[in-house]
Amino acid sequence: MALQLPPLFVQRMQDLLGDEFQSFIDSYQESPHAGIRINTLKITDQDFQHITPFALRSIPWCPTGYYVEEGTRPGKHPYYHAGLYYIQEPSAMAPVEALDVQPGDRVLDLCAAPGGKSTQIAAALRGQGILVTNDISADRTKALAKNMELYGVRNAVVLNETPEHIAEQFAGFFNKILVDAPCSGEGMFRKDEDMARQWANHSVERCAIMQQDILNIVAKMLAPGGRIVYSTCTFAPEENERSIAVFLDQHADFQVTTPRQAEHFATGHSDWAHQVEQELQVGTSVLSGTALDVDSDTPYQSVSTASLEQTAKSARLWPHRIEGEGHYICVLDHQGVTEELEENHLIQVTQSSTFSKAYTDKPKRADKRQSAKDQQDWKSDRRSGKKGKERRLDSKASSADQHESLSMIEVIEEFTARELQLEWSQNWIHFGGRIYQSPITEEQLKGLKVVRPGWFVGTIKNGRFTPSHALATALQPVEAKRCIQLQSHSAEAISYLKGETLTIDAERVERNADTLPKGYVLVCIDGYSVGWGKWLDGMLKNEYPAGWRWT
Repeated sequence: MALQLPPLFVQRMQDLLGDEFQSFIDSYQESPHAGIRINTLKITDQDFQHITPFALRSIPWCPTGYYVEEGTRPGKHPYYHAGLYYIQEPSAMAPVEALDVQPGDRVLDLCAAPGGKSTQIAAALRGQGILVTNDISADRTKALAKNMELYGVRNAVVLNETPEHIAEQFAGFFNKILVDAPCSGEGMFRKDEDMARQWANHSVERCAIMQQDILNIVAKMLAPGGRIVYSTCTFAPEENERSIAVFLDQHADFQVTTPRQAEHFATGHSDWAHQVEQELQVGTSVLSGTALDVDSDTPYQSVSTASLEQTAKSARLWPHRIEGEGHYICVLDHQGVTEELEENHLIQVTQSSTFSKAYTDKPKRADKRQSAKDQQDWKSDRRSGKKGKERRLDSKASSADQHESLSMIEVIEEFTARELQLEWSQNWIHFGGRIYQSPITEEQLKGLKVVRPGWFVGTIKNGRFTPSHALATALQPVEAKRCIQLQSHSAEAISYLKGETLTIDAERVERNADTLPKGYVLVCIDGYSVGWGKWLDGMLKNEYPAGWRWT
């Protein structure tokens, strides 16, 4: 059955696009383009070219992004379970490229779930600096945390917070912020038909008000000279150019900068934003003739011509012009003097001598997009100041906790000496026996709803340390004292990923001469870590998590 587009949406796009409309509407008869992005935390782009099982074609705006042929199922290959690539819609790779992340940056991904852009940011950081990745929906943070772990990210904190609460703890902290804003989703109609069916339930004008609120709060978290990249997957100028113009009028120390890779995209439509101004002045859509859906208590505020004109430097990704879905990207650069990463501003990532007590949420389920209810809940909580029911991180630890922490350090040090060839380099945080390496200190997370305060490395119970799956997926083979290599084309690899016990001769356990084969083994597929096993007397007990297994 052909995709049914909302009639009001079709009429509006026809009025906006004019002669381009037919090409635009014809693009909905084409299949969505599939893409993967190489995870350079685990493999170089060049090395992946040598082992790829897929026919690849470069995505012009992302150096590590590739189109894959229709019908290819990259999620059904062992390399996916090894975290060698992320399956991502091609246009969605563009906002992080515009952010221009460099190793050592302090980065916030505010609306991050399910985590594709966060994994892209993490790869650009190369293990240096700090990534705080957040989503307002507790359900969606489950997928976000899992993707941080699958792709071997060591320097990320996962939050489930409102922008306001994050701003209270991180004022002026980040030098790069990505706002992939909740929106009406018009650009995703071809990829997700349900978005088209639900479009009438979304209000473009209400989304715009929310987006402007988010941008105002985000500006408080940016360090002088920093960069915000604002992106949506909608065509509506109310949510794109005009939202940016409103922000610029309120923040004179920002200006729009042409994004990297802009030669591949169309420019922003400042003329459409001017037209929206006319609509708001009369309270009726000039294009559709319908009354605008805005709150009666939200007064109209005019936007300056200068700010509207700046939006011509933003970028639009059109499905009839590129091989990808509809997106909007705007780079907002702060004009202040960039600060050096001083010790009193950037928390140093050094090993702590004691553990800190932390809290981690346990969300239930992940959805693909933030729902309208989630968006409305954010607005309601923001206006009322209501705190969520979830427990927040508590930095207070009793003297008994401190004494217990010292013994925990000894347990981890003993495990490390026996099983790993790794030097810990970040702050230790623990809660209820769950142990984390964090790129920031506990104090900075105090009062926030934390899903993962850092790299989850394992648990301690009854004086015994058990390594986590997240520890395994982030390790390089040289960092484990025992490894077993499985071949991606072998039945053994699939059996391991299904959770089955394997028969493995001692000679296949790669280790130093002074290391016995018995113990924890890092299982690798074609040289890339996928999980743990425990080897004893020719049998490899499978430690691959049940929820991650091949189905």
